[in-house]
Amino acid sequence: MAPDQSPLVVATGRGLYCPPGDFYIDPWQPVQTAIITHAHGDHLRHGSARYILARPGADIARHRLGGDKGTSSVDYGVRFSVGRTSVSLHPAGHILGSAQVRIEHEGRVWVVSGDYKRQPDPTCAPFEPLACETFISEATFALPVYRWPPTPQVVGEIHRWWMSNRERGIASVLFCYSLGKAQRVLAEMLAFTEEPIYVHGAVGSLTDVYRRLGVKMPPTLSATTERKVDYRGALIMAPPSAAGTTWMRRFGDHSTGFCSGWMRVRGDRRRRGYDRGFVISDHADWPALIDTCLATGAKRILLTHGYSDALTRYLRERGLEASALETAFGAEE
Repeated sequence: MAPDQSPLVVATGRGLYCPPGDFYIDPWQPVQTAIITHAHGDHLRHGSARYILARPGADIARHRLGGDKGTSSVDYGVRFSVGRTSVSLHPAGHILGSAQVRIEHEGRVWVVSGDYKRQPDPTCAPFEPLACETFISEATFALPVYRWPPTPQVVGEIHRWWMSNRERGIASVLFCYSLGKAQRVLAEMLAFTEEPIYVHGAVGSLTDVYRRLGVKMPPTLSATTERKVDYRGALIMAPPSAAGTTWMRRFGDHSTGFCSGWMRVRGDRRRRGYDRGFVISDHADWPALIDTCLATGAKRILLTHGYSDALTRYLRERGLEASALETAFGAEE
């Protein structure tokens, strides 16, 4: 009898599904068993009966789910059985606790990357390349224009912008995603200052989780208190959703900045209305996407969300089988 060559992962109305394991990866509707790559809201959703995730991200997931909610965690690299498959989780380098899902069944290996990056990050374990026959990769920034400068260099730019605004007697409000990006910037800021930094409540609660897990960052103060505070010369970190709200009134005169890979294109900064754009992304850039896909040795690459068409064409020119895989994942940046 010929070996079964049916896909180990397929796209369904509930999310990416593994038929021989009878589990879903980052489902966007409630399911019985969900293996979660990381705790961003477009990958971790309420309602499933059972959640499995990498141990470093368990506390973050429980924080976001509002309790235990049927979560179980495993160490990176430890194999466990789900249905008729052997599964293990491996570092993705995206945020603290992010993981790739390695699935083995009857000698075949597929890897679902989730979101990942290849740049160093003091807040999480680095990406681990995995050999496989099929690699499912994100393609959020899969265009040649997206190439990231070193993050310490960009955080140095943020510090200089902050100090320049202090000399002008105004506050600096830096917008960045509240999970992962904010804590990464804070950790990198230790190379420049140990001065307290004000944070929005959404940033502060997750920063507290990171701190409990041993990530070193400068001290933070709440910017959500109603007491009168003179914010002139201060740095305040907040999620993009806070921009343009009444919460901003407390800072008086201020300059705004935004941390995102989208800031690589100058027009995006102007359109979004920020004073400064800082190019920091928790996703792989164009060269890293290519290097990673090739490093797996996979003959088939399936791409999720983002500029999948451009990367599909490039990989096909390299002789690989490549195509887009429809998912509901968004780009949290």
